[in-house]
Amino acid sequence: MSQLENIQAEYEKFPEAFESVIISTVSAQAIPNASYAPFVMDDCKNIYIYVSGLSTHTKNLNANPHVSVLFIEDEAKSNLIFARRRLSFDCTATLIERETDKWNQIVEQFKGHFGQFIEVLRGLSDFRIFQLTPSEGRFVIGFGGAYQISGDNLHRLVQITGDADKKSE
Repeated sequence: MSQLENIQAEYEKFPEAFESVIISTVSAQAIPNASYAPFVMDDCKNIYIYVSGLSTHTKNLNANPHVSVLFIEDEAKSNLIFARRRLSFDCTATLIERETDKWNQIVEQFKGHFGQFIEVLRGLSDFRIFQLTPSEGRFVIGFGGAYQISGDNLHRLVQITGDADKKSE
C-alpha cells in the first residue's frame, strides 16, 4: 500500500474515533460560537447532530446555516501539540423535519450508537436534527502533511503544497 493510500485509509477511519464533533457557528449578528455535539455520519460524509433548540449553536444554525466542524486528536495522544491530527469540514446545515422517514432513520442511527438515552431526547420537542453537508475540508496529519478535500469528491485527498496554498488562498 502506498503512503497516500495509507493516509487515505486513515482519513476514512478518522471520524470513527470520535463520538462528538466540535462545531463553530455564527449568529445573525456575526458573533462566533464554538461548541460541540454528539454526531453520526453517513457514507457520503454528511454529519448529523441532535441538538437542543435552546442552545446557542442551534439558534445560530437557524439564523446562519454555515458551520465549520472539527475532529481533533486528543492532546494526550499527540506526539507534538503543534501538529495534532485533525479533520475539518466547511458545511451547510439543513434542518431535518421531525417525524419524517429521514428523521426517524437518523434517530435510529443515534440510538444504535448512543443507546437508549436517545429515547429521552426523542421525547423532548425542542431537540432537533441538523444535517451538516460538507462542501470542502482539510485533513492534517502533521507538519507537511496537509490534504485538501473537495466537495466534488469527499473521499479523495489532494496533498497541499506551498504552490497549491498560494493558488487556493
